Amino acid sequence: MQPMPIHLPSGNLLADRRFEWARDLAAKGDLAGAADLLLQALELAPGYAAAWFALGELREKLGERDGAIAAFAQARTADPQDRHGARLHLIRLGAQPAAAMPESYVCALFDGYAGAFDQALTQGLGYRAPELLLRAIEASGTRLKFGSGLDLGCGTGLAGAAFRPHCDWLVGVDLSPAMLAQARAKGLYDRLIEGDVAAFLAGEAAQVARYHLIVAADVFMYLDALAPVLTAVAQVAAPAATIAFSVETHDGDGVILRETLRYAHGAAHVRAALAAAGLQLVSLDAAATRTEKNAPVPGLIVVARAQSV
Repeated sequence: MQPMPIHLPSGNLLADRRFEWARDLAAKGDLAGAADLLLQALELAPGYAAAWFALGELREKLGERDGAIAAFAQARTADPQDRHGARLHLIRLGAQPAAAMPESYVCALFDGYAGAFDQALTQGLGYRAPELLLRAIEASGTRLKFGSGLDLGCGTGLAGAAFRPHCDWLVGVDLSPAMLAQARAKGLYDRLIEGDVAAFLAGEAAQVARYHLIVAADVFMYLDALAPVLTAVAQVAAPAATIAFSVETHDGDGVILRETLRYAHGAAHVRAALAAAGLQLVSLDAAATRTEKNAPVPGLIVVARAQSV
């Protein structure tokens, strides 16, 4: 799933018109002409975040790496919430170190997709992470009956649909209110929370909440380092709880930001993060949870267990 472009108007009608003309020229293949129109728009509205961001994309396509970095940096300055995700492009271009994705960017991304999300993933991208996670848990010998379940980054409830029959109580948490509205309409969850996963886990730990099953289906690709979130997961896991998650992966050991603006985690990074969190690895299997451009995206299906005492 590629990020959908968003447009935050400049407040200057002439600048906005030049922006639209630039997008039209870019669609027709005139990248240089489109970049020139964006510069004209920025002369009229120097704080036009969408135009800076679009200029960064065009400059990168034109092979102007330094110019692209400068434009993305301006886009981030113009919109401190970074709803376009300029920081991610700076990371990908090597201009900034890896970091967690801006909450405003992730929220805007999924709010824009919510209405067509299920169909886009299951039909367009062949999404099957919930099914693979369920199979992996079953293959581990774990009995598919849990008291309390937690679905991190629950989205519209695709994982909730798979795991609801196996949980007496199911909680979902997600940043996007539009995605949560879709999940709520399905009636799968006993409790739905809008918020950041890390903040939610910290709050649950403070309340001494404990879960017997914790799943994260296609969620951790929006995080860089996995040790912090897995440590937080361990703090809300009941003794011997089952933890299952998917990640995108690559041939190396560390973490990279792919062209799709999703993080890919090497198997060694996953193993080290689980160990740092005090979680026992049960299984780690190579599997593609989706396709992109008709090609499987390399991934890992991971099942772990919390300490017994």
